[in-house]
Amino acid sequence: MGEVYRVNDPRLGRDVALKLLPHSAVQDPAAVERFVREARAASALNHPGICTVHAIEQNEGQPFIVMELLEGRTLADRMRGQPFEIDELLDIAIQIADALESAHSKGIVHRDLKPVNLMISPRGQVKVLDFGLAKIERARPAAGAAAAAETVWGAGDRADLTVAGTVLGTVHYMSPEQARGQLTDPRTDLFSLGAVLYQMATGAPPFEGDTQAVVFDAILNRDPRPLAEANPAMPPALGPILEKTLEKDRSLRCQSATELKTDLMRLRRKLETSRSSSIAHSDSKPPVGRRAERSIAVLYFENLSGVKEDEYLRDGITEDILTDLSKIKGLNVFPRTTVLAFRDQKATAADVCRQLRAGYALEGSLRRAGNRLRINAQLVDAATGFPVWSERYDREMSDIFEVQDEIAHKIAEALRITLTPQEQAELAAKPTENLQAYDLYLRGRSYARRRTTQDMEFALQMFENAVVLDPNFALAYAAIANGCAHAQYWSGRGEGWIERAQSASLRAVALAPDIPEVLVSQGWILYARGSYDDAVRLARAAISRKRECEGAYYLMLRALFAAGNYQEVAAVAEEALESSGSDYNVYVPILNALGALGKPDAARNLRLRQMQALENHLREVPEDARARILLAGNYADQGRAEDAVREATLAIVLRPNEATVLYNAACTFCSLGKRGDALDALRKAWNAGFKDPDWTRRDPDLAMLHGDPEFERLYPAAAPGS
Repeated sequence: MGEVYRVNDPRLGRDVALKLLPHSAVQDPAAVERFVREARAASALNHPGICTVHAIEQNEGQPFIVMELLEGRTLADRMRGQPFEIDELLDIAIQIADALESAHSKGIVHRDLKPVNLMISPRGQVKVLDFGLAKIERARPAAGAAAAAETVWGAGDRADLTVAGTVLGTVHYMSPEQARGQLTDPRTDLFSLGAVLYQMATGAPPFEGDTQAVVFDAILNRDPRPLAEANPAMPPALGPILEKTLEKDRSLRCQSATELKTDLMRLRRKLETSRSSSIAHSDSKPPVGRRAERSIAVLYFENLSGVKEDEYLRDGITEDILTDLSKIKGLNVFPRTTVLAFRDQKATAADVCRQLRAGYALEGSLRRAGNRLRINAQLVDAATGFPVWSERYDREMSDIFEVQDEIAHKIAEALRITLTPQEQAELAAKPTENLQAYDLYLRGRSYARRRTTQDMEFALQMFENAVVLDPNFALAYAAIANGCAHAQYWSGRGEGWIERAQSASLRAVALAPDIPEVLVSQGWILYARGSYDDAVRLARAAISRKRECEGAYYLMLRALFAAGNYQEVAAVAEEALESSGSDYNVYVPILNALGALGKPDAARNLRLRQMQALENHLREVPEDARARILLAGNYADQGRAEDAVREATLAIVLRPNEATVLYNAACTFCSLGKRGDALDALRKAWNAGFKDPDWTRRDPDLAMLHGDPEFERLYPAAAPGS
């Protein structure tokens, strides 16, 4: 691709690297275009992990690029056929994933990621080099070196000179789609990075052969040697991460650099925690009679009723069984958020066990006919793929708690775990003695998660009916408190809502003061009153008792953002997303905090994750207006103006007087530069009851409206000293 020299720039008094296109290639239009493309792609990026391009020039017809001078050696030189230690591997891998995250957010796919194109400085800083084969997916306004390139060479908007059928890349690190000559996307880079990481972990590439044809065949048709065999010294949890990046089917592969970076960071944290624990207990002997941990994934049961309305019941029963099993100390139960990804997917228990490295999986189905319920459940051993226990229950709905309790006991018995008296008592505890009240509670909870006023009002009816049937149902009282606090915050309907919320919350506290859902209900009341610090304190207390407590992270993030604690929001973002499962609401305060902190790349990548979550959710619940208006904002951020306007319009049609929909419509119109439409939507949101200046004035999506007389009238700044 060229010759590189170390030179001195006398004007700026610094050494730089000068990359020249050889004279022999100057007459080759394709070579020139590739050379210019490298400058255009790299200059569009501003990231510490990507080599900086300062300018592109020409001298007597010969083009050259002025680049950052890098000290160090390539990853290829560092490898030398030997595996890395896990700490160094993770450090390098996270840096590369972070650089790709930035490139992909700008629409740039590298397409030639390999060890020789990765340089490591003496201080351990990784730099991604050589964007000569890069694909620029979206045309960007020319700037800096990219503008110079277009001036000198007339590159214009020709971002990708290749078409389907052209094979690009280096064979050993090439993705299946590259090997087939198909069009590429960001997941192409993730496959190549997976191949690099596999070589770092084992000392050998994942796909080898004496000829290119043999390597191609391996990439397309054969799986690499399992990590546990290739290098048993590596932590087992690294295996699934590598397998996910090396999936041949792009739809099953790791979907974004952000996702991969998160997986790697989570593994690093897990290893660090494990080491700290080992050091703390190195001088102590394991307690006598300690039970061995057995890992189990509780899969969402299949709804055989054929009635979509019954899915709330299916979800509730599955989650209750998962919660019960989590009370058994001899079991390591995968959290709800982990197994949620497999809900309604055609993955077998054996597939899930393999992906999660679980020892066992509980799978089953349920069918409801009137008051009759049939549940089939079986516990599958990952080692053999066969059930170690199975049972069918034909019961009345009134027996559902006994069925859940029996399933937990049978699983413990099948795994030879003796339950303590305390565990037996906890498993026998019921949220309510009234099954009709429980059914109403589950139904209401499924609507409350949508958080629009109309949905919340329906949910409140369900919760109120539930406590009429069982006046001692603490969870239902807590849910009433949450709903009333939300109604007060979003619709501003006077103190009556807060009084109802406080009354329900006090009743919940009297019945069950220590359950985390009750703490969250108290926290939402404080949030609605503007007591943000106290709301955060209660949310954290709930999370410490139950990490996946419904709405706890969303409450904490909203309160932190409203108080202006943006860095704290960013610090717990991944933890919150990991623990909140399908609750798409948690993205909102995180995105706002990233915007307020001036981190556009991180916000852009998080929006891609939110967009995928919203699209998946709307396939299941197309009538969710809040999800639809949030998706409109994502489309606006992506420059998909037509899609954004369509979704915003549909959301407003679904809920024309809903404050949260109108407020987010204003944010969407701001992103599209439609100032008048944004002000109109925000005025309607104010009239519908949303009058919170703390949140509105801090929301970066509405920055273009600041200073407008109408905006300042609706959401005035706080008086000095107030």
